[in-house]
Amino acid sequence: MKYYLCKFIPPRADFLATMSADEQKWMKQHGAYLNELLDQGLIVAHGPVMDPAGGYGVSLFQIADGQEISALTSADPIIKNGVGHYEHHPMLHLTARG
Repeated sequence: MKYYLCKFIPPRADFLATMSADEQKWMKQHGAYLNELLDQGLIVAHGPVMDPAGGYGVSLFQIADGQEISALTSADPIIKNGVGHYEHHPMLHLTARG
């Protein structure tokens, strides 16, 4: 297994407060996509971080050795629509409740 902390970086610091109607639609699709990955066991947890300097999203992934993290994050609807980008941070291991 491989483990990643993935950080979704929005296109601007005030993104959550200034999203266009299209961006709001894509963010809903983004949340649904991450929930699907959660249901599949590929994501352990995900959610928004309310940083005063500018919010961002965090996801903890647990994927098979043969899977590529960039393939999963590039399929995210928000990314497919050209809004923001992901940083991928490999983890040595991941310990979780349950």
